[in-house]
Amino acid sequence: MSHDRDWVELAAMLLLALAAVATAWSSYQATRWNGEQAKTASRVNKTRFEATRASDLANSQTQVDVATFIQWVDAYAQKEPELTSFYRTRFRDEFKPAFDAWVATKPLETDDAPATPFAMPEYRLAAKARSERLDREAERLAAEVRRDIQRASNYVLAVVLFAVALFFAGMSTRLGTRGLREAMLVMGWVVFVGAVVWIATSPVSVGI
Repeated sequence: MSHDRDWVELAAMLLLALAAVATAWSSYQATRWNGEQAKTASRVNKTRFEATRASDLANSQTQVDVATFIQWVDAYAQKEPELTSFYRTRFRDEFKPAFDAWVATKPLETDDAPATPFAMPEYRLAAKARSERLDREAERLAAEVRRDIQRASNYVLAVVLFAVALFFAGMSTRLGTRGLREAMLVMGWVVFVGAVVWIATSPVSVGI
């Protein structure tokens, strides 16, 4: 009988020690992944701010292109070549390729020609492309934030499971009935091993 009790107490002490270490490790990992989530969220905000600035710049550039093009059209309609040349030389560099391509379609003679240079594939703004690239990067980072939150939550759940294993291990040493002690101990080990196997599939974040 004493031998059986010693065996139960030894197994309980081992479970208590392992579960305590696992609880501390899971708590550390939950904190680490919360930190990773916070850092990535900061990058998301910064990237989205830069994307907005690039988008605003692209909109401003488009407005300039539209305004100068309208002035050119008006001068062309009024048959004022000097004024037409004046506005044409002041087109932005990004607008000129689209304008030249549009003129090459002979819009006054061709029915299916694009209505304006802005419908031409040659009309490309670097600021708009940068805005779209930053938007995609922000979405990628946002996905990382959601992933890190899930990882932190997984480790928090592991803390709860290891705490349950600690409870069963502690109770197994306090009960007087052999059957109850063994049952509590087995339940504790089952919860502990299950939690270890599950959390072993989660990535690890280690601070440097």
